[in-house]
Parts: sequence; C-alpha cells; structure tokens
Amino acid sequence: MNDARRPDPDTLLAQVRDEERRAARGRLRIYFGASAGVGKTYAMLKAAHDLHAAGGSVLVGVVETHGRSETARLLEGLPRLALKEVEYRGKQLSEFDIDAALASGAALVLVDELAHSNVAGSRHRKRWQDVEELLAAGIDVHTTVNVQHLESLNDVVGGITGIRVAETVPDTVFDGADEVVLVDVPADELLARLKSGRVYGGGQAERAAGNFFRKGNLIALRELALRRTADRVEGDVRAWRIEQSVDAIWKTGAVLLACVGPHGDGEQVVRSAARLAAQLGARWHAVYVETPRLQRLPAAARERILDHLKLAEKLGAETAVLSGPDAAAALAGHAASHNLSKLVLGRPRAVRRAPWHDPLAHRLARRAPDVDLIEVATPRPPTAVRTRPRADDAGVPQRLRPWPYIAGAGASLLAAGAGWALGGWLDLPNISMLFLLVVLVVAYRYGRGPSVLATCVSVATLDFFFVPPRLSFAVSDVQYLVTFATMLAVGLITGHLTALLRFQAHVAGQRENRWRALYEFASVLSGVLLPAQILDATRDFVARAFRARAILLLPDADGRLAPPVEAIPGFEPGTAQWAFDHARPAGAGTDTLPASTLYYLPLVAPMRTRGVLAIAPSSPRWIVTPEQRQQLDTFATLTAIALERVHYIEVAQTALVDMESERLRNSLLAALGHDLRTPLTLLVGLSESLAASKPPLSPMQLGVADTLRNEALRMSTLVANLLDMARIQSGGVHLQLEWQSIEEAVGSALRASGAVLAAGGQRVRTDLPADLPLVRFDAPLFERVLCNVLENAAKYTPAGSTVTLDARVKGDRVELRVTDDGPGLPPGREEAIFEKFTRGERESSTPGVGLGLAICRAIVDAHGGRIRAEQAPGHGARIVIALPRGTPPAPPAPDDLDDLEDHHD
Repeated sequence: MNDARRPDPDTLLAQVRDEERRAARGRLRIYFGASAGVGKTYAMLKAAHDLHAAGGSVLVGVVETHGRSETARLLEGLPRLALKEVEYRGKQLSEFDIDAALASGAALVLVDELAHSNVAGSRHRKRWQDVEELLAAGIDVHTTVNVQHLESLNDVVGGITGIRVAETVPDTVFDGADEVVLVDVPADELLARLKSGRVYGGGQAERAAGNFFRKGNLIALRELALRRTADRVEGDVRAWRIEQSVDAIWKTGAVLLACVGPHGDGEQVVRSAARLAAQLGARWHAVYVETPRLQRLPAAARERILDHLKLAEKLGAETAVLSGPDAAAALAGHAASHNLSKLVLGRPRAVRRAPWHDPLAHRLARRAPDVDLIEVATPRPPTAVRTRPRADDAGVPQRLRPWPYIAGAGASLLAAGAGWALGGWLDLPNISMLFLLVVLVVAYRYGRGPSVLATCVSVATLDFFFVPPRLSFAVSDVQYLVTFATMLAVGLITGHLTALLRFQAHVAGQRENRWRALYEFASVLSGVLLPAQILDATRDFVARAFRARAILLLPDADGRLAPPVEAIPGFEPGTAQWAFDHARPAGAGTDTLPASTLYYLPLVAPMRTRGVLAIAPSSPRWIVTPEQRQQLDTFATLTAIALERVHYIEVAQTALVDMESERLRNSLLAALGHDLRTPLTLLVGLSESLAASKPPLSPMQLGVADTLRNEALRMSTLVANLLDMARIQSGGVHLQLEWQSIEEAVGSALRASGAVLAAGGQRVRTDLPADLPLVRFDAPLFERVLCNVLENAAKYTPAGSTVTLDARVKGDRVELRVTDDGPGLPPGREEAIFEKFTRGERESSTPGVGLGLAICRAIVDAHGGRIRAEQAPGHGARIVIALPRGTPPAPPAPDDLDDLEDHHD
C-alpha cells in the first residue's frame, strides 16, 4: 500500500467523532436566496410536499406567506403547528411555539425566516436559536434565509442597497448547515414578479421597486449569494477530498500557490502571484520549502525569505513554511491537500547545468501533472545563494575549525593501526568495514567535512598498509581499484547521510525547545491577572529562551510610555516611543536606529498596541537569526494578548461597579421622587385652595399663595424628571411607536412650553416644509424632548431672543433643529451638556439640576435616533434631533375611501 495515500489516523478519528455528533443531531437544510421573492419558501414547501407524499413525518412550524397566494396554496395538505399568542405592548402577536414543536414527535419541522427576532419574553431572542434547540433534540429543520441577513455580509449589503437590516444570522449557523439549497432567479424575472404583485402587494411593491428592488441592487445581491454558496461548496469539496483521501487536483476553482525559493526572485514571484490572483478574483497561498540543504543557508538569506512571506501576507496570501527532503514532493503534497490548481514559480536561470540536475519545474510536472505551472520572468539575474555561511552574514568573522578534521584523519589512522595489529585474524574485507565504521562515527560526531577527509584517508591507508604490495600505493590487481572506488563512494554517501541526519536532529531539537518554551509561556500567561505578573513572566522567559535582559514598557492614558522600573544600560526612551507610535520594531537588528544596543519590539494586540518590549541581547548576532525573530514575535504577541485580556478584565470590573452605582443612584432617585410627589401635589392643591378661598385674600397673601404654587409646580417638574430618568435608565419605558406628523408634535410642544417662553421673553419662529414625511415615534415622549429643548433655550438665552425651529430630510434621517441667537455653548462642552446633572456655565435665575437634555438623549436613543449640540452659525446654540426616516405605510387608495364612505352611508 502506498503510504502517501494512507489516511491520517488523527483525521479518521476526528471524522468518526464528527459523525457520532452529527448522528445524534438533527439535519439542517437552508434555502438560500439573494432577496425576498426568489421563491425560497415556495421551494421549501414543495420539497416538504414531496416528502409528505412519500410517507415522511413533516410539520409546518411557522411559515410566512406575505400574502402570496401561490405560497399559501402549498400549505394545504401539510400538518401545521398552532402558533403561540404572545402579548407585547398591549397587542397579541403570533410566534413559533418551540415547546409544541419539541413535543410533536415530528421528524422534520419547517421554520421559515431564520433571521427573525422573537418577541420580548420568548425563550430565545432569535429564531435561529429556536432552530438550534430543535436540532439538538434530533429534529430535522428546513428553513430560509436571504444573503443580507448573514452577519459577515450585513454591512456589504447595506453599502450596496443603502438599507442595513437589523436581523442577522451568525455565519457559523450557515456554515454548519448540512445542506444549502440556492434558490436563484435573474434580476429581470424578479422585477417582473414584483411588478405583477407576486412579491408585495399594492403600494408596497412600488416603494420596494424604488428603493431596495432596483436592478443594480438585485444583480449585486445575486452575485453575493452565488459567491457565498460557492465558498460553502468549496469547503464541502475540500472536506470530502480529505475524507476520501483524494490526491488528484480538481480544478473546481482558480486557487494559486506561489513558490518562494532561496534565490532573489522570491519578491517578484510573490508580487506576480498577487496581481494574478487579483485579476482572477481568486485566493492564493505562498509557501517556502525548507530542505536539509536550505537549512544551512546563512541568516541573511533566510531573513530575506521570511521577508518575502511577510510581503505575501500583506498582499492577502495564506503563508506556510514546509519542510522535507524534496521541494517538489512537498509542493505537490501541499497543492493536493489544499486543491491548488495553479503553481507560480520563478523561471530558472539560463545557465549551464549538470546533466543530472533536474529543474524544479520539471520535477513538479512529473509529480503533479494535473497542476498548471506558471513561470514568472525575473527582470535581472538573481545573485546565487551559497549554502555555506559567509563571514559577514552574522556580523563577526567565522573561522574554519581545524580540530574536527584532525580528529577525523586521526580516527582513520587509528583504524589503520588497529587493522595492522589484527591483520593476522582479519581479512581485507573486514578491515574495510572497520574503516567504514570510522567514517560513520566521524560523520555523526563532526559533520560532513571531516567525514569526507576521513573517507579519503581511510582509502589511502587501506591501499598503503593492507593491499599488496604493502607499504606502497602501487596496485597489483585491477580489482582493487573497484574496491577503492566502491569504498570511497560508500564512505562519502554514508558520511553525507549521517551528517545530514545529525543536522536534522539538531534542528528538530531546537524546534522542539522553541515550541516547549512557547507552550510554557502561554500556560503561565493564561493564569495572570495583573500587569506586574505579565512583566515578571515575560522577563523570566526572555532571559531563559534568549539569554537576554528585558523590560516591559506600558503606556499611560495619553499614550506615553512610562519610565521603566528597572534601568537597563543603553535604554533610549525616544526609540521606545517611536516603536510604540508606529507599531514597528526599532533598534538593534532593524532598519530604524540600528546603532542602538537594545531591540524595541511593540506589543501589538488585536485592538491596539499595548506596550513595548525592550530587550538587551547578550550577543549582537542573536537578533538576526530568523527562527529566534519568529519566536520573539510570538512571545510579543502572547504578551500583548495577555495585557489586552487583563485590560478588559479591569474594564469589565469598572463597568460592573459603574452599573451597580448607577442602579443604586436610580433606585435612590426613584424612591426620593415617589416620596416627594404626594407632598408636592398636596402643596399645589392647598395653594390653589388658598387663592380661591372666601373671603378673598389680600394681594400680599395672594402673591404668597401664587409663589407657593409656582415653586411647588417647579419642584413637581424636577421630581418628574428624576422619575423619568430613573425609569428610562432601568428600561421601564416601553415606546408606543406610531407613524406621526412632525408638525403635530411641534405644535403640542409649543403649546406646552408657551408659558415658559413667554415668561422668558423669547420669540419662536418655525420653518417646517409641507412635504415632511411621517416619522415613527412615541408622541408623548417626543413632545417631552421638544419641550425640554425649548425650555433649555428659554433658560439660557436673554429676553428678546429668537428661537428658530426647523426641520429637513437628510438621507435616511429626518432632522429637527432648535436654534437660538443667545450666547452659545461653552467651548468644548457640546457633549457634556447631555450628561446627567450637568448645567451650563451661564444660567438665568431659573434653577435646575441638569436633567432636561439627559432625558432628551435617553429618549432619542431609545427611538434609534441621535441628538447633538453644536454652535449655531454666527452666534447662539443649536440642538439637532435626527430620527430614522423609515418607510411609512401607504395611504388608502381613493377607491377604498369611496367604499368606506358608502359603508358609512
């Protein structure tokens, strides 16, 4: 049996476990489409009819027909589950009854609209969570979803259509489905359906055709749906190939593999592959194969190779470093395992080669005949890479050590002496084996060069001391020449292989040490809770793994690195700050400030740069080693992630304390407000009774009663604000959203604030266009917002000022602006004025506690809108309230109005 085709035992075990998990779980089929109206629900119901006719157990859990008669007819004849009535804001809404579905015993349940949000109070917030519970119970589910509801594509679709939906499904649910059925309809056919009323009815179809259902939008959404389905199918193909151990390349998609070699054309290959992938719209990989010969490359050449792989990552490639004795075999295996159909490699140089030297492209063509090979021309001949280290590669001169060669030659001479002493008992072939044993030992102990010298000395001593005529290099029999040649070849080959295995074992040992150090470091960091613990762990592991001193520099709130607690000679704060600001290494061994004696490595976490690791190496050459650079980068990444985790733990603890403080404050405010409301109501009633008492009060007494009433009303308003803020913060306010007219809300707010504006002497001017659309809001709460803004303007502007209230449509928002010509906002406090208990710097004599605008922001945020403050042109302040525009319902047609009048008649 061919070992290359034998399945991996770990892979088989994982497949068995996955099959066991899937066997206990229901199967999920998703009918996937580009938009509403393509026929997803229709296709799902038609398949359910076929299964039901074949005797299958099918139950309709929930299906939304949206008034489509063709879809509604398909519901006939299928068992249906009664929907559960849920009360929400005084209304009865129908929702999917998951408990009844679990108890039904059906093998298959149809659950339409996977992205649907359940009514508040349901067991799960989302319908896809209901589906997950059904699947966990072993029930199969068929469902539907549109491309705009996928979480990863939600923003993309929003950018195309200008409408971003709030109901989404995690991509993990989509990717974990057992089957995905694409329901595809061309854009023109879908528009014809829309026009004929088969998607939406009446005016809703006209509005949809002018907004979401534009032809360009539908074409783009169709492309997204096709691409997302193709990505999933590609994953299914890859999984099946792994399961069946398929080695042949299937050209189902154009996926490129760039082969980065040790020569200077690596950058050209990477850039050409990136351009080709962009032209084909394909994914691509970039790999480097490290053969035993290339493991002996100088550090500078290996660093250049790593730079080429980093460039490939920046250009969007998936990179990997492979290892193996044959580059062609490793590349062919990687291409087969990832189903890569095109290999990009550099064109070999036009130089005279040995007859037995086979170019890489020829070897790849023999090993992977079904892979397309693309050779990239290099603009100039690359510099040959030597496999022996140069004197200037490591920054210090390297000398040839003579002792291993002396030891190798001496071992051969000792073998000759032993053979001479045992000549009476050993024949010539046995003495030859003794020399071969010496060559193996020298190769294992000292390497390739000394073993070659030992081989040559062994052949010479065998000829001189043991081959007749002895003590002479003359050969009496020609057969001995064959013996010498064979012994020389065997000695050279075995010495080479032994030295190669020794070097590979050394490299494997170093690699194991690096991985063990990383594992231990990650284990230690997983349990730390304080930055000081991270500092100690990092310092200890850097000292052990790299024999270097290290300090950890953390930033303050302003992004400036704090001075180190422990001083290191040669530390430069400016270099460390540069590395932090630019998120790039600096100092020794880099291109930035290389004269520095320290190496400054930024700790880049997923969210931001968390600090700088300053390292004082014990030797100037350690930092140029690519393996150590990679290991150090991994150390830095682990440290950065640990710092970010600790930071967010502190943020979570602070947020928890703030939440508890806010909850306690709201509770106190609510309790205080409730305790004050009754006495204040009583004071207002008593003051009004005094003013109306008989006999009439004197003017002075009436003034006192009026003052008492006004102050009681002011305190009552303050208490109402406190209670409203407490209710809003606790989530106790439920919006009664209805489509309203902005003009009516403004008129009600002006009537309610008329007394305050009149007392302050402000004039109000309105500018409301006649074509303002209806907006969906809670009328009493929104009027409260306008009243607070108008009263705030009256409070902070002098008598005689003008307050202008105007509205306009801006994109998908309707903006309402309240502008005054008073002194304006305090500089830099445009956001601060919306905080609770924040008051302006210049106030009139009217008191307050700074809750009015805070309540406005809370109410507007609850509506999904935004409120902001800005300086008005010229002078004065402006408060801008922006509410979502939405799509109001269509007004009734004239025929419907006539029918309604006839009915009343």
